[in-house]
Amino acid sequence: MLEYVNRRSSNCYKWDSEQASGNLPLWVADMDFKAAPAIIRAMQERLNHGVFGYSIIPNDYYTAVSSWFSRRHDWHGIKREQLICTIGVVPAISAILRALSDKKKAKSDEPLRVITFTPAYNCFFSCISNIGCELIECRLIAKKKHTITPAGREYVGEHFEVDWQKLEQQAAIADVFLLCNPHNPTARVWTKDELTRIARICHKNNLFVVSDEIHCEFCFPEHQYTPFATVAADNQFCICTSASKAFNIAGLQCANIYVPEADARFAIDRAINIHEVCDLNPFGIVAAIAAYNESEQWIDELNGQVFQNWLYLLEFIATNMPELSLSLMEGTYLAWLNIKPLGRRAEQFCADLAEHEHVLINPSEMYGATDYVRINLATSPDNIRQAAEALKAEAVR
Repeated sequence: MLEYVNRRSSNCYKWDSEQASGNLPLWVADMDFKAAPAIIRAMQERLNHGVFGYSIIPNDYYTAVSSWFSRRHDWHGIKREQLICTIGVVPAISAILRALSDKKKAKSDEPLRVITFTPAYNCFFSCISNIGCELIECRLIAKKKHTITPAGREYVGEHFEVDWQKLEQQAAIADVFLLCNPHNPTARVWTKDELTRIARICHKNNLFVVSDEIHCEFCFPEHQYTPFATVAADNQFCICTSASKAFNIAGLQCANIYVPEADARFAIDRAINIHEVCDLNPFGIVAAIAAYNESEQWIDELNGQVFQNWLYLLEFIATNMPELSLSLMEGTYLAWLNIKPLGRRAEQFCADLAEHEHVLINPSEMYGATDYVRINLATSPDNIRQAAEALKAEAVR
């Protein structure tokens, strides 16, 4: 069912932008697989209608979202009135921070102080700075962890953990905790115990939690996504979700904000409307319904392919570049590779890789870190093999 697509000449940012010309792009975080058949059928039916004006969001949409998270992730009881729909998770985060910032400004001249784990998704930084908030970085700790490769080889990778002492200190002076669950770019799938501890710290210090859970469908064997809502210690939180990342329909612009508390929901809904990011694409609505109602087998196949791509890269690096350290992925489709032994800044290594080997990956500087590169694994096995060989060639240059 899973089908790789050559995306060249389709006005694709990842493949057709000027920077990507002539290169193998494993950078932008979308996938090279055709959408699930049910999604394509639903969009075709909508297309055949022939009119694409402003749309309301039907009950079927809310039912599909609630049912999916209930049966797939044991998150029960999502009510229609608790969901705010918007065009994307990044616009949602910006609007949420604006609402929370305005609320604080009504009482104080001090900026909204936002904690987030770093390295962090680069848009977290821009969302925080554009609203005029103060960033508080809680840097994750990289620890060595042993695993066994598919060929039976012992491999020492990296595993990122929370600096709990630092988080406790920072929570005492902050207003908001911006969480990424699972975490981009380190590929951590936070455990239930970790999330429970985060929830308790935030409750103790009266922090509002904003949880970006767009990568929630990507979990490797032996790891399980836990919705923050199922461990929250109070109602002072919201959760941003979307079918866009998992089902490769980001261009259809459809996302949700779950807000359980009425006052917070009113403020966030008002910010969404002020930002004019409240009207959904009619194709996004029908695509999301088809994704959640009819595409569970497809997402399972996708996870299996990404996992196989990860295992190949792990074995290749263990065999050919043992001096490098690949983080031990638990979820997402974004590999995180430590290249510090090569003696080059990540930005320089990525520039050299593009120039010499024509492969595009992301340097860690854009995520607030040094010494790492991020590699998109949501593509064909042939592309992963080509990229692995390119990494090897550049590493010894």
